[in-house]
Order: sequence, then C-alpha cells, then structure tokens
Amino acid sequence: MSYPELMVASNLLDEFKQCTQLQYSGKLNIKSSKEHKWRFYYRLGRIVWATGGTHPFRRWRRYMAQYCPEINVDKIQLSSDDTSEDYWDYRILEILHKKQKINREQISTIVEHTIAELLFDLAQQANFNLVSCERKQDVILEAPMSFTSADMSLKFMQDSWKMWSEGGLANFSPDLAPILRRSEQLKQMVSPSVYKNFVVLMNGKYTLRDLAVKMKQTPLAIARSLLPYVLKGIIELVTVPDLPLKTIQKNKKTVPNKAKNSGGSLIACVDDSPQVSQMLEQILIPNGLRLVKIQDPLQALPVLIEHKPDLIFLDLVMPVASGYEICAQLRRVSLFAETPVIILTGSDGLFDRVRAKVVGSTDFITKPVVAEKVMSVIRKYLQSQKTANMH
Repeated sequence: MSYPELMVASNLLDEFKQCTQLQYSGKLNIKSSKEHKWRFYYRLGRIVWATGGTHPFRRWRRYMAQYCPEINVDKIQLSSDDTSEDYWDYRILEILHKKQKINREQISTIVEHTIAELLFDLAQQANFNLVSCERKQDVILEAPMSFTSADMSLKFMQDSWKMWSEGGLANFSPDLAPILRRSEQLKQMVSPSVYKNFVVLMNGKYTLRDLAVKMKQTPLAIARSLLPYVLKGIIELVTVPDLPLKTIQKNKKTVPNKAKNSGGSLIACVDDSPQVSQMLEQILIPNGLRLVKIQDPLQALPVLIEHKPDLIFLDLVMPVASGYEICAQLRRVSLFAETPVIILTGSDGLFDRVRAKVVGSTDFITKPVVAEKVMSVIRKYLQSQKTANMH
C-alpha cells in the first residue's frame, strides 16, 4: 500500500536535501500551480525560518499567544513597509529579543513550529498540485536563535502528513474553520455541555489550528473528532481570511537627513570593536562619505543586503563568524560579486593575506586605521569601480 506522503513531489524532497548537502545560505522559494507560495530561509544548510502559506499573520498571532503570552501583539506598531518584507515576522522576533521582551527558548520554539507547520502545508499542496522551486540569495538571514535540522524537519513533514491522510483528512486543510450548520440535529446527538461548546467554538471564526490551541489538543485530534459531523453535513469546514496586524503611517522625519547625505558613497564597516567604527566615522564623514556600522557579525549579511554599500571594510577576527566566512558568503551573493571588500586586521602575516584573497577579498589594510590609508584605498577602488561601470 502506498501512502499519500510518498506522493510528495520527489523534486521537492530532492531540493530540500540538496540545500542541506550544499550547505546553502539563502532563500528557497516554492510555488504551487494554485499560486500558493512558501519561502524557506537557509543558513549553512540549515533552515532558520519559513514564511508564506495561507495565514501568515494568523499563524504568527497564534504562536505568539501560545509561546509568548506576555506580549500583546495588537500593541506592536508596524508600518506597511515593515509587513511588506517577506520575513517581517522574523524581524519582530529579533527586535523583541534585543529588547529582552522574549528569550531564545521562546524564539526557538516558534521557529520550529512555524517551519513544521509550513512543511506540512507544503506536503498537502504538493500532493495535489505541481510545485516549482527556486533558490535566491537576495536575502540571507543570520540566525543566532535557532538552527533547525532540515533532515529532521522533512521526516516530521512526511510523518505528520501520513497520519493526517490516514485519518481520512487528506482533502481538509487545518486552515479551514468549522461552522455549525445543523444545530437541531447536533442537539439530539450530544450532551448539553458538548452542544454548548460546539455553538461557542464552531462559529466559522477559528481554524482547526486555532481551536487546537484553545482546546490544548493537536489539530489532528480536533479534525478527527469533527470528521463524523463533517461527513453528515452537521458541520462545514469553510475558508477564513487572515488576521493582519494593524499598521501605522511611517514617520517621515528621517527623510531630510537621508537627502542631506545622499550624495556621498556609502561605506560599510563590519567590526565588533566600536572604536574602529568611530575612527572610520571621523575619517569618512568630513570627506563627504556615509557610513553604516555593523558590530554584530551575525547581522552583517542582512544589513549589507538592505543598505547595498559601495565598499565594505571587514574585520578579520570576530566572535562567532570570522571575516573569512563573511567575505566568502558575500561573494556568493550576486549583489556583492563586484563590491570592494577590504579586510581589516591587526596582523600583517602572509598567511592571512593569502587566505583573505582566497575567500575573495579585494584588499587588506592593517590596524590601527589611519586616514591616509583608508582614504587611499577608498579612492583607489571606488574610482576603478566607476570606471568599470562606464565601459
């Protein structure tokens, strides 16, 4: 006997496995023939976040209520720009963690459940529709919070889909909401207390997943218990809309400052030492240049992708992620294929210079940073970049 989970498109499973084997960093976009979309974010072959699906906001609200009950999500103020990003939900978790509102364990739990939920939905969709996959490296999320084993996630996806389909539920999505259609018939079948619960909860507002949280059961258990009533037409499973977060108009106060500095080239400095960044700022600003400072190496890639600097100064020795690793990652992103990357180091050893070249650095300057060296290297590479762009 073959189970529906084995019908999950083999090209889809192969794509996930290949991302793991290649230690891929970037985004895996998946689209079904019904225009459903999912995005899985990888870092070094491990899934660090996932978005998309039918109810991204409803899902995020549900997990926040379940695992971060101290946070009132309706008091979180977002602009429409914030929520237009594919990974807005991940960003909010990062911000809440930085503000010490939630801890790593809470984030890790939300990450794992989010990935598991989206993989299940993907398995269900892929069972009935064609799916296509595309890798893109325009966004690489750094994830100090949680690294999920893709192999374990895929096994869970297949096991959970097998149990769901074996329960006779293959055609029903957990994102559907039950609504009571024949109350009189139900009244004759169940006790008054059960009937009361049905009337309160089966109102077409809560999905099977929402109800599972409210009733402290699994969506599978809820769906199985309701299936006999669904088959008799007493309850109908209906589609419901997502529940977006409230957004506010973005404050425009920062516009004049951006305009004032818009003329100069943008330089990025990735260095865990605030002193180095301050020294660079004192050199660059009087020369009409702009600077973006990044002290956390794990945030380097997403910040650099967001700002798209003209030249990058990169410290060689940093905790967690070295300059070598970050430089190699940068060169794998098409956006930074030609961006000058200047390695900063306290050592002037030949081995460091050779290794820096191997991972794709453009040049190498030793600390302490001094104005003459910094401006010389900027003029050299920004000028040659402009010349190359003219041809």
